[in-house]
Amino acid sequence: MTALSKKPAAIRVVLPFVFRHWLNQPARGLTVVSGLLGATVADLFMPVYSGHLIDALTLGPSDPAARRAALVAFGAIVALGAVSVVLRMIGLQAIVPFTLKIMSDVAQDAFMRVQRFSTDWHANSFAGSTVRKVTRGMWALDLLDDTILLALLPSLVVLVGSTVLLGAHWASLGLVIAFGAIVYVAMMVVFSTRYIAPAARVSNAWDTKVGGTLADALTCNAVVKSFGAETREDARLARVVGRWRVRVRRTWLRYNATAATQFAVLLCLRSSVIGGSVLLWMAGRASPGDVTYVLTSYYIIHAYLRDVGMHINNLQRSVNDMEELVAIHDEPIGIADAPDAWPIVIEGGRIEFDDVTFHYGGHRAPLYEGLSIDIRAGERVGLVGRSGSGKTTFVKLVQRLYDVSDGRILIDGQDIAEATQQSLRSQIAIVQQDPILFHRSLAENIAYGRPGASLEAIEQAARLANAHDFILRLPKGYGTLVGERGVKLSGGERQRVALARAFLADAPVLILDEATSSLDSESEALIQQAMERLMKGRTSIVIAHRLSTVRSLDRILVFDRGEIVEQGTHKALTARPGGIYRGLFERQVIEFDRSAAAG
Repeated sequence: MTALSKKPAAIRVVLPFVFRHWLNQPARGLTVVSGLLGATVADLFMPVYSGHLIDALTLGPSDPAARRAALVAFGAIVALGAVSVVLRMIGLQAIVPFTLKIMSDVAQDAFMRVQRFSTDWHANSFAGSTVRKVTRGMWALDLLDDTILLALLPSLVVLVGSTVLLGAHWASLGLVIAFGAIVYVAMMVVFSTRYIAPAARVSNAWDTKVGGTLADALTCNAVVKSFGAETREDARLARVVGRWRVRVRRTWLRYNATAATQFAVLLCLRSSVIGGSVLLWMAGRASPGDVTYVLTSYYIIHAYLRDVGMHINNLQRSVNDMEELVAIHDEPIGIADAPDAWPIVIEGGRIEFDDVTFHYGGHRAPLYEGLSIDIRAGERVGLVGRSGSGKTTFVKLVQRLYDVSDGRILIDGQDIAEATQQSLRSQIAIVQQDPILFHRSLAENIAYGRPGASLEAIEQAARLANAHDFILRLPKGYGTLVGERGVKLSGGERQRVALARAFLADAPVLILDEATSSLDSESEALIQQAMERLMKGRTSIVIAHRLSTVRSLDRILVFDRGEIVEQGTHKALTARPGGIYRGLFERQVIEFDRSAAAG
């Protein structure tokens, strides 16, 4: 289906979305509409009294009745002006908190949903593009509110009211204005929704790509520098910006073509109205005051009509800018809590996979089929196997980052699918292979799993993780900002901060995902010590490629193509002839001996 054949997005999704948010503030919304429409009605009667004033002035100052009529007309004009100013100020004052509340609600709701989208959604989305969609949509909502409430509604009142008032005096003029206004507005709606909107939608998509390209390069700046690829990234952005420029140019040219057509139609309408009023005067059916009234009314109508075209374009532009934000609100949350979900309470930490079948979306064959395993409370279990064998998926299912296709996962006998995700994950501490830290202070990063922890508790957790000493050597100690994703720290330092975070969280279930990979021997020794302390008394799951990490664990599970093909202690598995674990261990021993000999 082509973009031109789609229904206008305003009709389809955006306007109902905005109106639902308006209904959340009925008092403020009524104040805005009443104030602005009341001011517009006051403006509508200005031309009537302007005509009366001209008629009074043409009678001359010597006529007492004319003088009284002139003063009454003048007083009415001043009074209407004052009423218009007061009511407009009331409406403008009310629309500020009205719009800001909606913008805040929409942004917070979008953030809430994005935070809860599935792991797959985040893996397939640029963070920079998502931020751009939300911020652009927020400001588009401001433009949309202003366009409808400050512009289009008052314009509609002026057009209808002026047409009725003129038609009551001269039916022919009323019909001319009514016909011209209808044709003009209909033309602008068609141009905006069928001519400009498709081009604007494409240019917005490329605007989002520009944001994603910028964020991708900036967040990976260390890699760019390491390969001296700044010029290459400049060229990449230039290609994206070049395509964006072509699309935006087409959109702006369509705006210009629409504006030229708009001015031509307004010229025809203006000529018809002015010519008609002159003919009425020549026929003796209109006084100079009447002609003044017609001209004044038309110039007000003309100003509103001229702006209606701009407002309809602004409305369509704001709708286009909001489409992606509204799509975020309509996107289903990947893993949702059950309607009757309850907070899980984990004490021992026994984990059971009960006949679990799981396959990733888009994959025909399941990764796990009928997988059953029982991890005792407080048991330290290692997961080993080749890449893609199912180790990482195992711990993701324990955290319920994915739902199983069949079977159950139980912790302390409780089905995690029936528990709230927040309560489940708050009782599972995880230290990842590449720990991600916030661009906040070290104290805030360590206390992330236990907000409000005292500095003494934070320092104690850092000591247990062998992180306290290096933190004290930093310029601001625990107040040091670590940079985006923790780039100011070395890999070993980030790992120790992540371990300190896990110590402070004091969760009954612990997951260590390749926590000692790619580290120097000194850092690995410090982290191994901290890991031993951290696992004590907790149900611990350790994913490892370096088998030295799992030698002392209570049990090792060997994965191969989604199945647990071997399990036992390190000693038992290395004694098994032809075993997968034994083969992996011997290969690593040989590689270590070669490295040592080369060194």
